[in-house]
Amino acid sequence: MALPKVKSSQRHFTSLPYNQLPGLIDQLKESSISLSNKLAIEFTILTASRTNEVLLANYDEINLEDKLWIIPKERMKALREHMVPLSDRAIEIINEVRKAYNQSDYLFPSEVNLNKPLSNNTMLFAIQKRLKINATMHGMRASFKNWASETTNFPNEVSEMALAHSISNKVEAAYRRGNLLEKRRLLMQCWSDYLNKQKGEVIKLYETMER
Repeated sequence: MALPKVKSSQRHFTSLPYNQLPGLIDQLKESSISLSNKLAIEFTILTASRTNEVLLANYDEINLEDKLWIIPKERMKALREHMVPLSDRAIEIINEVRKAYNQSDYLFPSEVNLNKPLSNNTMLFAIQKRLKINATMHGMRASFKNWASETTNFPNEVSEMALAHSISNKVEAAYRRGNLLEKRRLLMQCWSDYLNKQKGEVIKLYETMER
């Protein structure tokens, strides 16, 4: 009782229940938010990425042939290159922004200055003020994790690797060499299918990993 209170260093970001995200995607598409901003928000949710990773994304990191977004280690929290499998909808978004902003190197440029990326505050303002959603962009990663854990049969390590989380167990980390890319590819397509299901209807979840 006499010991000083220990302050928690863990920061929690406000998230939405995953079953509300399909409705949010519909609301976002129908909104008057600027094209770059709304597509950046949707892309961030689709890829379960950190906001700053998306904001600084550029075309040199995109491999459309292999359907991959390869984020260099310098831009990753864990300082390791991260490969993000791109769902069909994510590729549609890339093609759309490239057509609209072909003079910018950034996927999601500021519409005020195409030589600069969108700001974090721009995305957050759109979510909280324009759409009246009590959540943060980073919190959408928690929504993805809850969806994967509660409604799919994918092993925990697949969703953890999709989130680019470091392996806390040093022994496991020493032996883990693969990146579970093909399993993550299927996971991200399932996530995209769920998000884009009209009116957020429940989709048939895959019972096996072979599909």
